[in-house]
Amino acid sequence: MAAAVFSAAPARAQQSEPGASPAPANHLAAPDLFALADRAKATGQTDEAATLYDALAHDANPDVRAEARFRKAMMLAELRRYGDAAVALRALLDEQPGAVRARLELARVLAAMGDEPGARRALRQAQATGLPETAALTVEQFARALRSARPFGASFELAAAPDSNINRATQARTLDTVIAPLTLSKDARAQSGVGLKIGGQAFARIDLADGLALLPRVAGIGNFYREGAFNDVSASALLGLEWRRGRDRISPSLGETWRWYGGRPYARTAAASLDWLHPLNRQSQLLLHGGISRATYVRNTLQDGTIYDATLSYERALSARQGIGLTLNGYRQTARDPGYATWSAGASTLVWRDLGKVTLVASTGLYRLEGDARLFLFAQPRREWLLRSSLSGTFRQLTFAGFAPNTRLVLERNWSTVGLYDYRRIAVELGVARAF
Repeated sequence: MAAAVFSAAPARAQQSEPGASPAPANHLAAPDLFALADRAKATGQTDEAATLYDALAHDANPDVRAEARFRKAMMLAELRRYGDAAVALRALLDEQPGAVRARLELARVLAAMGDEPGARRALRQAQATGLPETAALTVEQFARALRSARPFGASFELAAAPDSNINRATQARTLDTVIAPLTLSKDARAQSGVGLKIGGQAFARIDLADGLALLPRVAGIGNFYREGAFNDVSASALLGLEWRRGRDRISPSLGETWRWYGGRPYARTAAASLDWLHPLNRQSQLLLHGGISRATYVRNTLQDGTIYDATLSYERALSARQGIGLTLNGYRQTARDPGYATWSAGASTLVWRDLGKVTLVASTGLYRLEGDARLFLFAQPRREWLLRSSLSGTFRQLTFAGFAPNTRLVLERNWSTVGLYDYRRIAVELGVARAF
């Protein structure tokens, strides 16, 4: 898979396009620079080779730029510098989204990094371009053979998060109750603030047999504010299996989650889940999730109960630059006090689109929640509609060290028959994301 993606590019570059800028590096022609870079690579001078490829990546001829980025990516992948290789391939695909070979190599690199969902997404994008039969067969074989070769991996996220309602609370000062109007304290009403969002996860993959692996995972996420009473932190540890049968992947797991709010323990949840990933065709896949967990609330034992959840997700690559997703979910929580027991269900859609060096992702979801009984102070059970929409953008023009700026706008509106849960929220996340 290491052959040139555009083998004719150096030959075409011998004749400059009308109005083209002078050839880089002391006016050497592109074929000469490719030869110098290849010799440097062959003698182990990879930094010099990378510099020459970077110079060629600014050539006036788009095919020369693509060839340079591809050769650089292949060299970096051989050195196991997978993140840098992925950045080079992503830059190539920003200019030439139909470059199937480059997208396949991106899938291979992502798999080597342990990002199997990203690798499968790249494969679906490649297959959405309309491949000739022979190429499609090769891609299909690659898809069936795809597995994360990396025995361990980790990811990290960091963002500043201005938020109009960090505690998702009502703006009302008083609420009607069955006894008398209730005056809410300042902390019980909507609070705005600028927080710091920090998250990360790590995993290991231990092969037990052909098609069977053990997957221990840990993860954590936290939102931190100047007013520490609203800090919200969660951590989880999971131990699962991954069983591959044909193109399907079945993953049962057991785990524990801990949550702290305001610096104090809030809840602990022990969970079991089962996930089934099923490719439907070359461009789409289904993911079915089911779970059961036991929740213990430290501050209010009346909320203790069992949680059942189920999710069905569909993803499809419409083209090399665009894709969609649809998710249906259901949720049931029991509780010692029926007022805290709820049923909920919802649906959400997602659309993503590459526009040059910018990736936009838009999503919206509508969810219904109903309580089993009324809470002690309120006249009606909870009946709610939650509408949540978001728009995010990753801007690869500003890539640095494999990361690019990422901005997300989130809008939430929850309508509830219980005023305590009726709220509006606008939040922005300003952070960084992988540039590939």
